[in-house]
Amino acid sequence: MTAPVAPVLGTRGAPVRVGIVGLGRMGRRHAENLAHRVPGAELVAACSPVAEETAWARDALGVGASYAAYEDLLRHPGLDAVFLITPTSLHADQIVAALDAGKHVFCEKPLALSLPDCLRVEEAAAKRPGQIVMIGFVRRFDPSYRDAHAKLTAGGIGRPFLVRSQTGDKLDPSGFFVRFAPTSGGIFLDCSIHDIDLARWLLGNPTPRRIFATGTVAVHQDLRPLGDVDNGVAVVEFADGALACFYASRTLAYGHDTHTEIIGTAGRLTVGQNPRLDRVEISDAHGVRNECVADYYERFHEAFLIEAQEFVSCVRNGSPPPLTLHDATEATRIGLAVAHAHRSGTIVELS
Repeated sequence: MTAPVAPVLGTRGAPVRVGIVGLGRMGRRHAENLAHRVPGAELVAACSPVAEETAWARDALGVGASYAAYEDLLRHPGLDAVFLITPTSLHADQIVAALDAGKHVFCEKPLALSLPDCLRVEEAAAKRPGQIVMIGFVRRFDPSYRDAHAKLTAGGIGRPFLVRSQTGDKLDPSGFFVRFAPTSGGIFLDCSIHDIDLARWLLGNPTPRRIFATGTVAVHQDLRPLGDVDNGVAVVEFADGALACFYASRTLAYGHDTHTEIIGTAGRLTVGQNPRLDRVEISDAHGVRNECVADYYERFHEAFLIEAQEFVSCVRNGSPPPLTLHDATEATRIGLAVAHAHRSGTIVELS
């Protein structure tokens, strides 16, 4: 059993005073949750080099303090924790800086873009056991995925041995994500990292052994010079014989489609097989159909809220987070190997 984390900064039972760093599309979602929907949290400061973003936090959410520089936010009086919704290339340095400043840390996935950076964060966190560090693998907080995990744990489909999981984004003709591609780590680290973490969690944290990946550019030609693709497929073989198959797409015509299938010796579980918006079905001259969710936040808005609530609860109660930094490191290690397999066109062996 994991030992409790001793609370620091006098946060047991008191409101957790949070500063958010990064107020783009995802950052604003987190900020709104922290400001209005997370009991025990108080959003006291916002940080962004973009003045319009901190002005939004002030005007829309009533955040009293704003900073252009991260190091200035870390010096905000009485700050307990930071939410890092920033480019992945900044994560490791920002987490370590927050730990050095005595803060608890929530950081969006993935942990980092290199294994040495992941291990550096683990080492820094290990020296400060009284501080919570949690990486935002949001699907672990989705009620449907949690139900599937509980059923697996109870032996509901026997021994699970195969996970097939996909992350598919609706086609954005503007190619919004392309400008972030140079710092995102590519489609496998940016999108499939969720599926990689899910596969480890659902299969009982097996050790990866061999990996193969491939991909294609179906629409966004600007990805070619970056060595990235807008559709990719990967297969991971684990040491215990279990398998995982991943598909990532930036070009789905019909909406956002995240779904997962787990096959076991006594049955099968599926999560999100039909990416429906609601339970309404339309029957007309075109057939019978349903509308789909438009994006990842519409699909996982409840999970994002639960994720933030559980982080704040961990800080207030001194309890360990439901996933470890080692989990985040392993997801990055596998994601990097998948990306290397894609670039090299070879099977990558992991020890």
